[in-house]
Amino acid sequence: MIRNFYGNPEAVETLTEMLATDRIPQTILLSGPAGVGKATLVRRFAEVILDANEADLAKIENDDLFLPHNVELTSEREKLPSDKRADDPFFLASHPDFLTFAPDGPLRQVSIQQIRLLKDHARMNPSKGKRRVFLIDQIDRANEQAANSLLKVLEEPPDHLIIFMTAENPYDLLPTIRSRSVNIRMHRLPEADIASFLSTRGLDSPDRRARLGNGCPGAAASIDLEQFDKRRAAMLNLLEVSSRRAPFGAWLKTVDAITASKSEKLEYYLEVLFLLLEDVLLVAHGMDHIRNPDLARQLKAIADAVSLKWMRRAVELTDEMNRLLRRNIQKGIALDAFAIELRELVPVGA
Repeated sequence: MIRNFYGNPEAVETLTEMLATDRIPQTILLSGPAGVGKATLVRRFAEVILDANEADLAKIENDDLFLPHNVELTSEREKLPSDKRADDPFFLASHPDFLTFAPDGPLRQVSIQQIRLLKDHARMNPSKGKRRVFLIDQIDRANEQAANSLLKVLEEPPDHLIIFMTAENPYDLLPTIRSRSVNIRMHRLPEADIASFLSTRGLDSPDRRARLGNGCPGAAASIDLEQFDKRRAAMLNLLEVSSRRAPFGAWLKTVDAITASKSEKLEYYLEVLFLLLEDVLLVAHGMDHIRNPDLARQLKAIADAVSLKWMRRAVELTDEMNRLLRRNIQKGIALDAFAIELRELVPVGA
């Protein structure tokens, strides 16, 4: 039985039935929003099929990418030159029969070198038992070379190997990869369920975390509220400037601070920006339940100042920046362009 996993009972039931009947596809794709628990569910599955004892459980859990030592490791690898990362492809294997391949480098991509390493390890027999489990986390971040190379493994995987992949949107993958995988969709949880989950973890501000987690327990549990508030203040400033609620000059100090920080990635700000835009849209339609209720007055002022066309374009531009993240776009320039274009949609003096 798969134990100690919260939410998405349909996905858990599907994998449990596979284990019970020993009818397990060799390639399984778990798709769903970031932080909903896809990689966690793979580890829980691996613990069962690898017949893990207490020591093995600890080893498998040691490869959780959200653990502090792994966060530090991935951060340090971002500083390495590309040739160093290519010579030493990133993977985790605290347990010899459970390997995790995850996005690497400043662009957070799954590389061709990682997939070649996966193919080399796929030939190895299990250290004990009959199975090995490989996790390719965020396969939708594989570059074209890596994706094409992976196909060769998926076409004829060794009998002992089960390959799990995770992705936010399965339709970002090559159709040939999707066709060779059994797709199990995972969904966002109700806010009340996440609050209940957080209360058992003894975390601070469970109600606020539940709102900001956006249906994803992992995201709610791991969010750094102090850091979030700094990013939120910056993105609120961007929206006030973009809606002509504040002069463009009010944005310059903020964007300079964002640009100066090497560790602050654009994607972190875009996650916050999406949440604020959702709240603006909800407030514009008279909805009271928003993710940032302490900002209700400022968000209402923005909503009153802009049109539906502005809101639609704001979401489109945010989504466009999100798609361009893998091309290493300049965060300051991208955010400036966002503000300038949206200001043009608001009449002067409105």
